[in-house]
Amino acid sequence: MKHRAIILAGLALLSACNRQQPTPAPTKPAKAAKAQGPAVDPHGFDAFYVWPGVRPAADLTAHTLYLLDGEVRRRPGPARFTRLRAGLPRLPDAQLWLVVRIDRLDLSPRTWAVIVADMERWQAAGNHLAGLQIDFDAATQGLDRYGAFLADARSHLPRPWRLSITGLMDWSANGDPAALARLKPVIDEVVVQTYQGRTTIPGYDAYFRKMAHFPLPFRVALAEGGAWTPPPDLAREPQFKGYVVFLMPKQIRR
Repeated sequence: MKHRAIILAGLALLSACNRQQPTPAPTKPAKAAKAQGPAVDPHGFDAFYVWPGVRPAADLTAHTLYLLDGEVRRRPGPARFTRLRAGLPRLPDAQLWLVVRIDRLDLSPRTWAVIVADMERWQAAGNHLAGLQIDFDAATQGLDRYGAFLADARSHLPRPWRLSITGLMDWSANGDPAALARLKPVIDEVVVQTYQGRTTIPGYDAYFRKMAHFPLPFRVALAEGGAWTPPPDLAREPQFKGYVVFLMPKQIRR
């Protein structure tokens, strides 16, 4: 109980002092759940994405947290890291991954130095920092170019911090096996996204049937309230490491 209380107190702080972030577009989760399976209830999980401004339910037990910390946006001029969190909570009993959302791949050594310095701030505050996750929509046909970027990212990231990335379900179906294999010495995990906005992508089971020879350790990201029925063979995949639930902002009724 003490372990849980410490984590949730920090999560409350995270949601109280952050810049406003865009929220996923509203959908109709009830219809989606009926078509593809029951709605995802975060109470059955212990790993979560927490974006700025999202206040988790008070009775959630969190072991691993992926926290959106900042972004590098596509805009004129050199790539710049922008922090999205004003506060720096101390969450010593949770394993933290700091997430950086990017939409460009031309990060300079100076940009990486700023990101690493921010990670050091979190570590110095008494947090158990697992590493960095890069949130980037890498097209399946562009994995080689993305792999070169990730190798550069790894060179700037001090050990023992690990490197995580988000990935598309399409990688398992249409990704170049050689390009995926080349990522193995560079990254520590892929978190496969199964949703757009608040809705689970239809036909996800067909993608997961092709995960048998996926060469990288992976987790599966689910949207809170989205429809999900676990594919029959997923739990037996040797590279499958569990789930991460993307916590949604609660809708305000007027």
